[in-house]
Amino acid sequence: MYSYLKGIVAEIKSNGISLDIANVGYDIRTPNPYEFKIDEEIKVFIHHYVREDAIHLYGFKTNDAKSLFIKLLSVKGIGPKSAIAILATGNVNDVIAAIELGNSKFLSKFPGIGPKASQQIILDLKGKLSFEEDSFAKSSSVSEVEEALMSLGYKSKEIKKAMKQLDPTKDSEQLLRDALATMLK
Repeated sequence: MYSYLKGIVAEIKSNGISLDIANVGYDIRTPNPYEFKIDEEIKVFIHHYVREDAIHLYGFKTNDAKSLFIKLLSVKGIGPKSAIAILATGNVNDVIAAIELGNSKFLSKFPGIGPKASQQIILDLKGKLSFEEDSFAKSSSVSEVEEALMSLGYKSKEIKKAMKQLDPTKDSEQLLRDALATMLK
């Protein structure tokens, strides 16, 4: 129904913001409301969520975050509360990398996401996440580590297996150490 809303942040609450557009306040739930500033003019990408018992607007700073939110809602057992929690504490590219690498450990760290839910997310979304630039937006750290391991002579299959057990939000040096430790076990 809505693609985006452009207005001035009137209020910041614990679960979202109030956006003033032509003297009408829209209550928008956001992953991290504290990244906005009061009286700042912003463009928020909107997902209009309707159920028989609830009508909510969910807002995101980028269209990629909105797209990932919608994809997460399509996963069995994942509702807006869990999807917003994933986006609140995770970088979009890191979440996509974790899904594509099958890293359920990374996904399980989010509130409300246990081992079963993280496996379901991977099962349902792996290979289906494509945004503007390429079909798999890896974090730069993950790409660097994969290249370094290949240059050390490790095979692609070994690298993927090791990368599944790592946290892609770490810097490339720590990721490389962790990957080597995992591979040498």
